[in-house]
Amino acid sequence: MTAPFSPLWTDASSELRKTGTWRAALPEYSNIVSPCRQACPVGGRIAEWVGQIGAGDIEGAWTTLVDNNPFPSIAGRICHHPCETSCNRVELDETVSICALERFAGDQALSEGWAFPAPPKERDDSVAIIGGGPAGLSAAYQLRRLGFVVHLYEASDQLGGLLRYGVPAYRLDKAVLDQEINRIVAMGVHLHLGTEISDAAALKALRGEHGAVFLASGASRPKALPGIDYGKSYVIDSANYLAETNAGREGSMGHHLVVIGGGSAAMDVARTARRLGRQVSVLSLEPDHLLPAQRAEVDEAKEEGVTFISGAMLQNLQEGPGGLTLECVKVDFKPGAKRGAFSVEPLADSSFTLAADLVVPAIGQDVDLARWATALTANGPLLGADRHWRTSMEGVFVGGDAASMDRFVTEAIGMGKEAALAIAAFIDGKLAKPAGGAKIAGFDTINTAYHPRAARHLPEHAAPAARLKSFGEVQYRLSADAALDEAKRCFSCGTCTYCDNCYFYCPDMAITRLGDGYEVNADYCKGCGLCVAECPTGSVRMQEDVSS
Repeated sequence: MTAPFSPLWTDASSELRKTGTWRAALPEYSNIVSPCRQACPVGGRIAEWVGQIGAGDIEGAWTTLVDNNPFPSIAGRICHHPCETSCNRVELDETVSICALERFAGDQALSEGWAFPAPPKERDDSVAIIGGGPAGLSAAYQLRRLGFVVHLYEASDQLGGLLRYGVPAYRLDKAVLDQEINRIVAMGVHLHLGTEISDAAALKALRGEHGAVFLASGASRPKALPGIDYGKSYVIDSANYLAETNAGREGSMGHHLVVIGGGSAAMDVARTARRLGRQVSVLSLEPDHLLPAQRAEVDEAKEEGVTFISGAMLQNLQEGPGGLTLECVKVDFKPGAKRGAFSVEPLADSSFTLAADLVVPAIGQDVDLARWATALTANGPLLGADRHWRTSMEGVFVGGDAASMDRFVTEAIGMGKEAALAIAAFIDGKLAKPAGGAKIAGFDTINTAYHPRAARHLPEHAAPAARLKSFGEVQYRLSADAALDEAKRCFSCGTCTYCDNCYFYCPDMAITRLGDGYEVNADYCKGCGLCVAECPTGSVRMQEDVSS
C-alpha cells in the first residue's frame, strides 16, 4: 500500500520554505540605554564595564570607565550614585552596588599603575582652564585626549578644589586624590598653580591668548544665614572649617558645635568635629527623611554620636558668659518644585534653646558673579550658559558649580566632559552635537528567569568606635570575589551579552551568529518573538515589518 503524500513533510531541505512571508514584525538587535547610564552624571557605559568586571577583565572595565570619567576611585568613594536608584534590579531584589564596583576597578588601576595613553595626535590649538577642581580637571583630561594644548590656572598651590579642601580624608584618602590627579597631569597638562584669574579683565586677556577658555572657578562665596554675625570668632562657615581641618589646623574651635544645615557639607563638618573629640548637634530645616545629604552619610553620622535636631530653625543667637545660646523653633518644612526651593512655617509653642561654643553654618555657596560682571552675563545666582556651556562671551565656556545648582562631584565631572567636547567643536568651527532622546531599557524588557535572586554585596565599614580615633577611610573596598559576584548580578539592561539564547531558541534557524552580534535572516523569520522573550537583557525587540 502506498503511503499518503503529505504536503507538510519532506526529506529535502526546508530552505525552499521561506516562511518570512508570514510575519508582521521582525526582531531588531540594537543596544539601548540602560536606566543607570541615563541617570549617570558622566554618561558612563555602566552595563558594559560592570559586565567586564563580571568576566574578570578588570583593566578592560577600567578602560571603559575612564572613557567618560577619569576619577573612578574618587567617584567610587563619594558619588551620590543616582545610577543605583535607577537600577532595574531593584524591581527584583536589590540594586547593584555600582559605586562599590567602580571603586574596585579604580583602586585596581591605582595599585597596578595603569596610566592614560598619550593622545594619538597633537594639535597646535590651546585651551585655558580656570580652576583645578573636578570640572576643570575633567575638561583638561578630555581635551588632552583630543590632542589640545591645555593650560590650567589654579589660584591655590594644589589641584583638587573641593575634593582636596572640602572632602574629609575619612571619605576620600588624599593619596587616592593625588594619584588620580597626577595621572591627568602626566598627559601633558601645563600647570599654573598659585595663579588667580581674578577679574573680567584677566579673563579677557586670557581669552586672547587661547582658542577657548573653560571657566570652572566654582562657587566660593558662603551663603549668609540671617541673624548671625560672621565677623565673630564663634562663627565659622563650613567651607572654611573644612579647609582648616583638612589642612590639620583645628585651633581652639570650641567643644560643642552646632552645625546648621542638612547637606553633605554639614555631615562632613559634623563627622570631622566628632573625630576631633567635639560634641556636635546638627540643626536642619528639613525633617530627617528629607535631609539632602546622602542617607549613608546621615546614618554613619548618627553611629558616630552626632545629634540631629531636624525640622527646626534658628531664630536668634545670644552670646553670654557661659557660651552661646541658640533660640530655635520647630518648623513645618515643605519642599518646592525645584531643587533648593522650599517654604517653612514656624510651629506654635515649639520654641527651644541649644547651648554651643561654636556655630558652623553649612547652607551652601554662591557664585562670585561680581568678579565677572563686565564680561559675562548671569542667570540668576549662576553664570549664564546655554546647553553647550557657552557663555555670553564668545569662546568662553563655563561648568561646575559656577553654572549649575547640581552641586555634586560627578555632576561637575560630567559638565567638564561635555564642555570639552563643545570646546573642540567650537575650535573646529562646528556645532556641538546635541544629546538626542534615547530608548531606555525598562524592567519589563528583562527576562528575570535568567537572573535568580541574589543578595547584594556591600563594602564593609570600620566600626564606629574605631572611626572616631582617626581620619582613616570608613568604607572599604570590595574583595575580588565579592566584586565578581556583584558584577554578575547586573541585568546588563539593553546591552547584548552574546549568550546565544536567540540563536538556540529560534524555531526557524533564522538567527545567524556574527563575531560581534547576530543577524536575522528575513527570508525565514516568521516574527514569532521567541528570541525577544528569551533575551535576558532586553537588547532585541520586535519592530513592525514595513519591508513589504
